Amino acid sequence: MIDLVFQRIQDLRIDRDKTQEEIGELLDLHREVYGRYERGNVEIPVWAVLKLADYYDVSTDYILGRTDDPKPYAQARRK
Repeated sequence: MIDLVFQRIQDLRIDRDKTQEEIGELLDLHREVYGRYERGNVEIPVWAVLKLADYYDVSTDYILGRTDDPKPYAQARRK
């Protein structure tokens, strides 16, 4: 499951044509630190998962691999 987290954040970034540097800036991190999250060298902190979920408009559970439905919960409940 941990590998899925790293793959998801990389896929989300690539799907939106963003660089690691751009996402690092969003998170106020150096590109290399963010790259370590994507490679799975270090665990991604909760605050970063929350910020990425908001930025990509997906649920934290999607990023964490707990669901394959990317919709945030507020959107999922409305439909």
